[in-house]
Amino acid sequence: MLEMAAIFLAGFWAGMINVVVGSGTLVTFPVLLLFGYPPLTANISNNIGLVAGGLSGTWGYRKELAPNKVMIKRLLPASAIGGLIGALLLLVLPASAFNTIVPVLIVIGILMVAFGPALQRLLAKRRYTGDDAGPSRSAVGLVAGIFVLGMYGGYFGAAQGILIVGLMSIMTTVALQQINAVKNVLTTAVNGIAAATFMVVAWHYIDWKVTALIAAGALLGGFFGAKFGRKLPPTALRATIIVVGTAALVKMLFFA
Repeated sequence: MLEMAAIFLAGFWAGMINVVVGSGTLVTFPVLLLFGYPPLTANISNNIGLVAGGLSGTWGYRKELAPNKVMIKRLLPASAIGGLIGALLLLVLPASAFNTIVPVLIVIGILMVAFGPALQRLLAKRRYTGDDAGPSRSAVGLVAGIFVLGMYGGYFGAAQGILIVGLMSIMTTVALQQINAVKNVLTTAVNGIAAATFMVVAWHYIDWKVTALIAAGALLGGFFGAKFGRKLPPTALRATIIVVGTAALVKMLFFA
C-alpha cells in the first residue's frame, strides 16, 4: 500500500509539473527505481502513464490554444515523428547515449527561458508568428528544433517541456502562457506516440499496475496544474520554469 500510494502521488506531482513547466519524469522515474523496478520497465511504464496528465492539462489550457491552431498544425507532425523515432531508439541504444547530454540540454533550456525576452528582441525580424504564409528560415528552424526535441522526448523526455518553452520563447512572438499551452499539446503527442509504439513492440516491458497508478495521479495532477499554471503571470511562470529546471538539473547531476 505504501508503494502504491507513493507511485500515485508521484504521478500526481509529475502531472502538475508537466503541465505548468515540464520535467515531471524526474519525479516519477526515480520513485520507480527506488522501489526496485528495472530502468527500462520504469521508463516505458512511466511514459505511458503520464499521457493521461498531458490530456487533462491540454484540456485545461484549451483557451490558450485557440489563437495558435496554425502553429500547432505545423509543429505537431514534427513532434509526433520525432517521438516515434525516439521511442524506437530507446529499444536499441544504451541509456548512456542520451543521458550524458541531458544535463547540457536542461541548462540550454533554462538559459533560453531566462533570456527569452532579450533574445526575442534581438531576433525580432526573424521570428515565426505562427500564421505567416511562407516557411521562413525561423519557421523551418523551429520545426527542426521541435522534431529533435520530440525525438528526445520519445527516448526519455526529462525536461522536454522546458526545452520546448525555451526554444519557442526565442523563436516566436507567442505569449508565454500560449507557449505553455502549445508545449502541452506537443509533449502529449510525443508521449502518446511513444506509448503506442511501446505497446506494439515492447509490451513485455510494461508494468500495468505502475502505469495505472501514474495515469490516475497524473490525470488529476494535469487538471490542478492547468488551473494553477494559467493564473501565473509571465514573470512568475518564467521564474517557476527556471527554479524547477535548476532543481531537475541538480537532481540529475548529484542524486541520480
